[in-house]
Amino acid sequence: MRNIFLFIRRYFNFLFFLALQALALSFLFRYNKFHEAAFLGVASEITGRVNDRYNTVEYYFKLKKANENLVKENVALREMLRSNYQSADTSRQIVVDSIRVDSLRPFQKYVYLDARVVGSFVSTQTNYLTLHRGADQGVKEDMAVIGPMGIVGRVVNKSSNYATVMTMISRQFKVDGKLKNSGERGSISWDGVNPRFVQMRNIPKSVKVVKGDSVLTSELSSIFPPNILIGTVDTVLSDPSTNFFHLRLKTATNFSTVQYVYVVQNKQLEEQQTLEKATKNTNE
Repeated sequence: MRNIFLFIRRYFNFLFFLALQALALSFLFRYNKFHEAAFLGVASEITGRVNDRYNTVEYYFKLKKANENLVKENVALREMLRSNYQSADTSRQIVVDSIRVDSLRPFQKYVYLDARVVGSFVSTQTNYLTLHRGADQGVKEDMAVIGPMGIVGRVVNKSSNYATVMTMISRQFKVDGKLKNSGERGSISWDGVNPRFVQMRNIPKSVKVVKGDSVLTSELSSIFPPNILIGTVDTVLSDPSTNFFHLRLKTATNFSTVQYVYVVQNKQLEEQQTLEKATKNTNE
């Protein structure tokens, strides 16, 4: 306290000058319309800039919560898609929309679970992601995994609260895809060279293919929902020794930056696999 009084005593004249200056400026801005308008304009500009900086910082620290909310919203919206519902072929017409979704649960084929990526190993020939969602949260092996931009891979292992995903940029990974424009199907795999590009084979040379064409998952994929983006055509290579194109695709998903994904369960997969296995055993 003594130091405060000593400070005021030492700088009394200067502090008294500042107080008078503030009082004079107050009278000037309060009783002079022109100066008042100028002051309010400058004050508004400064306040706006300060608020803008504050909001930017606040927004940055709230990004995690915002991302989590968006992921949950996307899960709900994806489960309303018409392609997620499939009933047996009958004479009945099944109408699917966002209003009657609850009444159509028996026909729902695909269920989406959101998951956060907590581990990434994408620098080898077999690349994996680790998800913070496991068996206790409904994850099973061979479930499809997709991201906001396109397919990611499939679940290959799980624990109680975690799961590992073999990504599309693994030598062992294969998926059936189709050209969006023509519907022509081909096999897609990674050649182990560039993690941003995969290869698509078995596309006949009679099919028109140009750079930028989209490639989607086909209806023949047993775990992936149809029409999920795989990538876009980057290069069209013609093999003189065959009648097929060799397409180089740029992956829709950037595996080095993906943070949130969706684990997709095909609720009719077990029934399909059981029937196919029984048919195969009968024919052997």
